[in-house]
Amino acid sequence: MISFVISLVALVLGYFIYGRFVERIVGPDDRPTPAVSMADGVDYVVLPNWKIFMIQFLNIAGTGPIFGAIMGAKFGPVAYFWIVLGCIFAGAVHDYMSGMLSIRNGGANLPEIIGKYLGTTARTIMLVFSILLLIMVGVVFVYSPAEILTNIWTPEWIAEYLGPSFFWIITIFAYYIVATMMPIDKIIGKVYPLFAFSLIFMAVALMVMMLIKMPAIPEIWEATGNLGAEKLGLIDPIFPCLFITIACGAISGFHATQTPLMARCVKHEKQARPIFYGAMITEGIVALIWASVAMYFFYGSPAPGYEVIEAAAATGSHTSAPSVVNIICNEWLGVVGGILALLGVVAAPITSGDTAFRSARLIIADFLKMEQHSIKRRLMVCIPMFAVAIALLVWQMEDKDGFQKIWSWFGWFNQTLSVFTLWAITVYLVREKKFYFITFIPALFMTVVCATFLLVSKQAFALDTSVAYVGSIAVLLVAICWFVWWFRNEHERSV
Repeated sequence: MISFVISLVALVLGYFIYGRFVERIVGPDDRPTPAVSMADGVDYVVLPNWKIFMIQFLNIAGTGPIFGAIMGAKFGPVAYFWIVLGCIFAGAVHDYMSGMLSIRNGGANLPEIIGKYLGTTARTIMLVFSILLLIMVGVVFVYSPAEILTNIWTPEWIAEYLGPSFFWIITIFAYYIVATMMPIDKIIGKVYPLFAFSLIFMAVALMVMMLIKMPAIPEIWEATGNLGAEKLGLIDPIFPCLFITIACGAISGFHATQTPLMARCVKHEKQARPIFYGAMITEGIVALIWASVAMYFFYGSPAPGYEVIEAAAATGSHTSAPSVVNIICNEWLGVVGGILALLGVVAAPITSGDTAFRSARLIIADFLKMEQHSIKRRLMVCIPMFAVAIALLVWQMEDKDGFQKIWSWFGWFNQTLSVFTLWAITVYLVREKKFYFITFIPALFMTVVCATFLLVSKQAFALDTSVAYVGSIAVLLVAICWFVWWFRNEHERSV
């Protein structure tokens, strides 16, 4: 528990100290924001600060800092290092800077920002990456909550003729269509703060219970290596798998696709740090709490344990993470915990899915130069987008390993997206003659993480770790050389 308390304090101090440092580098001012200068009543709408924060938090969080932290906790207390350092020095900076760049570029979406600072080729790659990632998020977050809701209740006559999950899949998709097309203040602006509050309340309640129970969980100095390899037979190497598994709560490229939604609702630039940097720190705290609780279930003494979780997962869940959420909440929080668990594993992924589709709609519309004020224009984008999502969903349901395949590639796509975003921000800072190391170092690190994951992944090259690490060093050297070459050329052009 000492490691947890130290990590918690570090995250809070990170917001006030390093967050302020990053804000001063950017220098927010009084220029009109897109919410004011481009107001359209649909996507560009001024919202209250607290509401923007809650929506931003839920948009970037969902179940990410819960499921990712639970799965990452299998590596042991080394997860604390990544959550704290990744969140303060990489994830929160990534979110704040991407939000500020969107604000200063007319509420531009991620591909537009990438294109401006990394070129048209990178913009095209990022366009494809962003849309694929966002559709995968929507698909992943249809099937998993639909499965859970099916186990609770489903109309018998529909289940008999069309399958057990059909009713909830159609219901969730119908909600997606409505939420994606409606003005942001009509559904998202009204409902999301409630769900965000429930996620925060659940995390705080669990933290209080931990402080009361003081469970025996491993400390950082007791297990610095891969504790999962020793106790659980976990064969995945810490590097790079930990840094792909725990994305939300440390750094996540998906966040950069969501920040423009709220960048279009911010009234003053000075609101950006508490909204974007603050929401990421809050997500880091949630991830820290869930990682700690999960470590108690994996490694605590006496362990209520891993066997119970695996048995629950064997009943049909694709991953043990939802089982952990239900077991923890019901055992520690009772009836209220059960309700919150339902919100956590059902409502949160659904809300992540609809904002993912909304972001995809806006990205496609921006690329096609198609205004989105009229419903007809929104339908022209949404219909083919949802057709692709449905096809992907059907494939996932037909293939028994479909969920795992999509989830694995979702993790890699997610972190690769953060690589492009960090490099674009670095280029911006260099051109503005600002202290660019705040994103240059995280960009190098995440570049190596994503490249190494491809080398060791069973779905890609499946190389031996020793060979993959040599390859990762080569990638690091190439990235440094490329940046030095570009930096010198940029300096010569600016002189």
